[in-house]
Amino acid sequence: MTVAAEPRRRLRVEIWLVLGLSLGRSAVYAVYSIIKSYQSTKPVSQQTTTLHPSLSGIPVWDLIYQLTGIVFSVVPVLLVFYLLAAYGASARTRLGLAWSRGRDGALDLGRGAALAAAIGIPGLGLYVLGRAIGQTLRVDTSGLPAHWWASLVLILSAVAVAFLEEVIAVGYLVSRLRDLAWHPYAAIVASAVLRGSYHLYQGWPMALGNVVMGVVFAWYFVRKGRLAPLLVAHVLLDLVSFIGPELAPESWLEKLRLT
Repeated sequence: MTVAAEPRRRLRVEIWLVLGLSLGRSAVYAVYSIIKSYQSTKPVSQQTTTLHPSLSGIPVWDLIYQLTGIVFSVVPVLLVFYLLAAYGASARTRLGLAWSRGRDGALDLGRGAALAAAIGIPGLGLYVLGRAIGQTLRVDTSGLPAHWWASLVLILSAVAVAFLEEVIAVGYLVSRLRDLAWHPYAAIVASAVLRGSYHLYQGWPMALGNVVMGVVFAWYFVRKGRLAPLLVAHVLLDLVSFIGPELAPESWLEKLRLT
């Protein structure tokens, strides 16, 4: 075994372990979920998937479980930062999360908002289309009870999910595949396919839409080397998805087939 072969082997094992603890595991369960949906006697369009189900009939314990789940969901993100910071390297710099100038933050916010609009509007149309052709499940973005802390949990969840997906599916995976001498386009495709796979539980149209989103986000990271705008975009998208249905008039939701 050459000296170069050992680090490459360790990197491959590291990638599988990180994915197995995070989005890879989610992808496996998403595949199970979509298979089960098509095996059900109920049509796919009449099935519902709930993103934030209540975890206890006792409000205080429901809140405790929700917050604990959010905390544990970002542990793989912390692991990735730890791994990328080995031997004195800067994980923040490598992932494009470090700001060297005062205007970096404003640029990241602006670009993130633009990305959110570019992805979110067609994404809503795709969801409506998927519902219309009977291939997308109804997505209930909040199964939480009507307590004061429900919105807080949804906001924290949006931030946690954004970090989990963008740091691991884009920043980490693309960086590590580049370390393994993968072509940039191959790394982009791998990142996009991973993103689509763990969204299969919503139905194949939404999974396909997330593959497209994955291509755009991974390409942006390869081209610009900045993960911060992707985090901003993802947080905005999830905030609209999680809280929007709670604020929008019921008549709008019915017309868009969102209920």
